[in-house]
Amino acid sequence: MQLVWFRQDLRLVDHPALHAAVQQARAQGEAVEAVFVISRAQWRHHHMASLRERFLLERLDVLGAELARRGIRLHLIEAPWFAEVPAALAALVRERGATALHAISAIEVDERRRDEAVSAHLSVPCRFVPGCCVLPPGRVLTGKGEPFKVFTPFSRAWLREIAAHGYSLYRAPEPMGAPLDWQSLSLPARSEHETRTLRDWPVHEGAAEARLREFIDDAVLEYGARRDLPAEPGTSRLSAYLAAGILSPRQCLAALHRRLGTLPLARDEPGFAWLNELIWREFYRHLLALEPRLSMNQPFQLHTRALAWRHDESAFAAWCEGRTGYPIVDAAMRCLKQTGWMHNRLRMIVASFLTKDLHLSWRRGEAYFMSQLIDGDLAANNGGWQWAAGTGADAAPYFRVFNPTTQGQKFDPQGDFIRRWVEELADVPAACIHTPHDWLRRKGDEAYPSPMVDHAVARLQAIAMFRQLPTGGDET
Repeated sequence: MQLVWFRQDLRLVDHPALHAAVQQARAQGEAVEAVFVISRAQWRHHHMASLRERFLLERLDVLGAELARRGIRLHLIEAPWFAEVPAALAALVRERGATALHAISAIEVDERRRDEAVSAHLSVPCRFVPGCCVLPPGRVLTGKGEPFKVFTPFSRAWLREIAAHGYSLYRAPEPMGAPLDWQSLSLPARSEHETRTLRDWPVHEGAAEARLREFIDDAVLEYGARRDLPAEPGTSRLSAYLAAGILSPRQCLAALHRRLGTLPLARDEPGFAWLNELIWREFYRHLLALEPRLSMNQPFQLHTRALAWRHDESAFAAWCEGRTGYPIVDAAMRCLKQTGWMHNRLRMIVASFLTKDLHLSWRRGEAYFMSQLIDGDLAANNGGWQWAAGTGADAAPYFRVFNPTTQGQKFDPQGDFIRRWVEELADVPAACIHTPHDWLRRKGDEAYPSPMVDHAVARLQAIAMFRQLPTGGDET
């Protein structure tokens, strides 16, 4: 029997490990079975959002049924910590008589150490294959054979590789035998919050594929113009499916290819703006795989370890709860808390505010996001936070600080998004929505807080923090 270990790849289409197991099983006249290891203690240690855990478990329930219809049994085993996984898998291998274990390679440090321990512990071959990126980490390197540390040259090299060698997809496997029974997971009833938020994220693979098709067919050509407007449905809303592996990035590439008849390889070509976001995803994942310290709370730019971040619990709580007195920041943070998701432009705004206005460490923001996001993904989350904080690869220059007021005016000009999430501002006219305090004061309304910091002063203080580093940037 060939055993497939599902992890962050909860799909049947374009699953190279599943494909390899099926091919080998057919060649040897064997069966295929699958396993998923539930490691709740480790998930908590990694700040996994409870909403994301629920999303994954509901997806597993559906995946088990999908596999069973193809004659493939899915085993769910509990191993609270990664350290317990080798023994748990070894027991399953012995019980089921598996002759090989197949899985898609992990890129995070703890997960890679877990996999190394599994390989050392099991008595059967463990075959880990690339599959979390379009191009596997290590495939896109500089002329010196080193990882790219800046996005633009990485993007050019990535596009050259795709243009020269293309990409391929694996189909979902044909049935391996008669359909099997699947006993649904005994999950507790959804909370009201879970019911409300998960309605936007159906867990069937077909639903994810339909959302991809709809975006590609109806919205991808306008993505460049609409992607920064949080009040409009201008983004793909595929992030949770990509993070859980319900969709693969190659499926996204193939859908764009189908829509356009070719892949856009230059910035002025239709569809390139969205392709560029997929390449950013690849960049951060390649970095995480090739620079292990990024999985260990370390900045990419090591000299920024000396930054004198503040420790202010009340300020951090105000940021988390959306009580900063800056409407676009507060709307974004309340949206995150209620939906488990945040628009990417807003992620940049609130990350800049935490690090450059409140001078609190990016590590706190990174961990809080992971504790809330349904699409929590270490590579993307860490990459985005370090970009905003000025500590990461290809980070915004330390002297470039987002002004939360002008960001709101530019990307939510009428305040539609703000009013949706900050009920205290529901009646504020558009002319005052981004600086509502005088208008509220005249109305005698004190429900909405005053700005907790003066942005102009905080910006200068943030710049001074970076200038005091032993090795820093130069404004010129």
